[in-house]
Amino acid sequence: MQKLVELPSIRIGHAQDWDARTGCTVVLCEEGAVAGYDLRGSAPGTRETDLLRPGFLVERVHGILLTGGSAFGLAAAYGVMRYLEERGWGYDARGVKVPIVPGAVIFDLHIGKPEVRPDADMGYRACVAARGDRIEVGQVGAGAGATVGKVLGMDFCMEGGIGYASEVLPSGVQVAALVVVNALGDVVEPDTGAILAGARSPEGKGFLDTARFIRRMGAGGPLENQNTTLAVVMTDALLDKPGATKVAQMAQNGLARAIRPVHTLYDGDLVFALSAGQKPADVNVLGTVAADCVSRAIVQAVRIANALPEGD
Repeated sequence: MQKLVELPSIRIGHAQDWDARTGCTVVLCEEGAVAGYDLRGSAPGTRETDLLRPGFLVERVHGILLTGGSAFGLAAAYGVMRYLEERGWGYDARGVKVPIVPGAVIFDLHIGKPEVRPDADMGYRACVAARGDRIEVGQVGAGAGATVGKVLGMDFCMEGGIGYASEVLPSGVQVAALVVVNALGDVVEPDTGAILAGARSPEGKGFLDTARFIRRMGAGGPLENQNTTLAVVMTDALLDKPGATKVAQMAQNGLARAIRPVHTLYDGDLVFALSAGQKPADVNVLGTVAADCVSRAIVQAVRIANALPEGD
């Protein structure tokens, strides 16, 4: 279990079907959080993301859903909405509370049982399991069927999963990142570029090196639309929607440091940013720290999922 930094009203929970190798993860912010997002991959599956853009009416969200099952998995959001509605949380539409739950998917249908996908019941169970103090990492929740390094298909890939990292600034402002790593590319050590997990060499030893392979591949190669890395950056700093959007944009740098290649036509890479506090902070500082947290969380996810030792 990974210890969470304490952020106002934010809890994280998982639910999964171990046999089917799929699941979902929820970030609950029942009292509402200002949110932004940034989409860089070209194969996304999402819900309720347009309303996060500056200039749109709704200012706060009440939960974020990260889910397996590709577009089918978005059904889990209705379970999250039911959980929040039962507790009276949501956007007040003239006396009717409508929980705002943006979501995004990963593609995990080529592993486990593709006919089994996260549904409303699983989304509800993830909410019931949500905690504000600790979180499981590795192959749990939305990361239960996550994989990385799929340029040669599933026979040569490695495990992806859930990762989490956080940092407390000298001012006391807290920043955290939750990621679901399910990338086409390889996961690398950001400081050295050494591949930690990815496409294994067909020759049976070492890594293929996906970025190098793609350079030599030319047109018509074996890339497939079965990927996506998702992240939720959270802070107790006070942000408006443009500020949260900027933090999400800067946090994408964390993906670029730790995944090669990233943001391809075959990934739906997306970062959400949540502001659930009132502490003053500079957006540039928050974005810089958020990017570091994202890259560290990505590395943690594959280390734990593949039982890799620290420092290798």
